Amino acid sequence: MTQATADVSPAHFFDSVNSYQLTAALKTAIELGLFTAIAEGNTTAASVAARCQISERGARILADYLTINAFLTKDGAEYQLTPDTAAFLDRRSPMYIGGAVEFLLAPTLTSAFEQLTDAVKKGGTALPEQGSVTPDNPVWVKFAQAMAPLMTLPAQLMANLAPTSTDRDVKILDIAAGHGMFGIAFAQRNPRVHVVALDWANVLEVAEGNAQAAGIADRYTKLPGDAFEVDFGTGYDLVLVTNFLHHFDVATCEGILKKVYASLNEGGRALILEFVPNEDRISPPGAAAFSLIMLGTTPSGDAYSASQLEAMAGRAGFARTEVHELPPTIHRLAISYK
Repeated sequence: MTQATADVSPAHFFDSVNSYQLTAALKTAIELGLFTAIAEGNTTAASVAARCQISERGARILADYLTINAFLTKDGAEYQLTPDTAAFLDRRSPMYIGGAVEFLLAPTLTSAFEQLTDAVKKGGTALPEQGSVTPDNPVWVKFAQAMAPLMTLPAQLMANLAPTSTDRDVKILDIAAGHGMFGIAFAQRNPRVHVVALDWANVLEVAEGNAQAAGIADRYTKLPGDAFEVDFGTGYDLVLVTNFLHHFDVATCEGILKKVYASLNEGGRALILEFVPNEDRISPPGAAAFSLIMLGTTPSGDAYSASQLEAMAGRAGFARTEVHELPPTIHRLAISYK
C-alpha cells in the first residue's frame, strides 16, 4: 500500500463528487427569492424566513452554505450579497440571470449527464432520438426565454465589432435566432437594418416579443422552419450563426455554411459566434469544457477551435476568416468574408 503523504489530498475529489449539492442550493435560493430578499434588507435568517415564507432553520442553513460558497457574505448574524450576486441574482437587477436555470437545469439536459457513461461509450448522446437537436424540441423555447439576459452583452459586442453601413438598407439573416438578441442588437444600432429571424415557429414567438420590446418590430421578419431545410433566400449583407455550429459534426457545419455563403451578397459576411477552445482543447476552461455538454446532449456536436472554424468556412467557399476575442465573455467571434 502506498503511504499517504502530506502533499496529496482527496478534497478535490469530494468537492467534485458533491458539487450537485451546490447546484441544488443555488437553484433553491433562486426559486425562493432568497437573494432578492436579502437585497431588500432582510439580512438575518429570521427576516429572510419571514420574507420568503420558509422555515428559519432552512433559511439559516441555506444562507450559511451559500456564504461558504461565496454567493453571500456574513457578519455576525447578518447576510449580504456579494457584488456578483447583487448584479446577477437579485430579481430587481437589470442584469438578473436567475431565470437561466429554467434552461440550464431543464430535465432534457440534466438527464443527459445521468447517462454520460453511455454517451462516452457511444461517442454521442444517449438521449432518445437526437437529444437536444431533435426537431422542434421544446427545450429551445426555454432557452429563448431564459438566456436573453446572458446574451445581451455578447450581442452588443458583436454588433460593435462588425458595424453595418448606414447609407443604405442592410439585410441580416439571424439563423437559430432563439431569443433574437443578436439580430436585435444590430437593428438597434442602425435604423436601416432589417432582420430576418430563422428558428422554430414557437421559438420565434419569443424573439418577436423581444423585437417589439426593443422597438424594432417593423424591421423584424420571421422565417419559421428547420435551418437545414428552409430556403434562406438571397441578398443578405450579414448572416448571424450564433451558438449553432457546435451542435453538429464538421460535415454538417460545412453544409450549413455553404447555404450561408450562397445567401450572401458579394462582400457579405458570416458572423459565427462560438465557444472556441485553444488548439490544446483544454483552455480556456469555459470554452474547452463545452465539448462535454455536446457529448452528453448531441449525437456529434463539439466545441471547435479557431483553425477548425477557419477550415470549415474555407471549404464552404469563404475567402478568409478572422477570429476575434469578445472580452469579458468566453465567446469568440469568427468573421468569414465572401
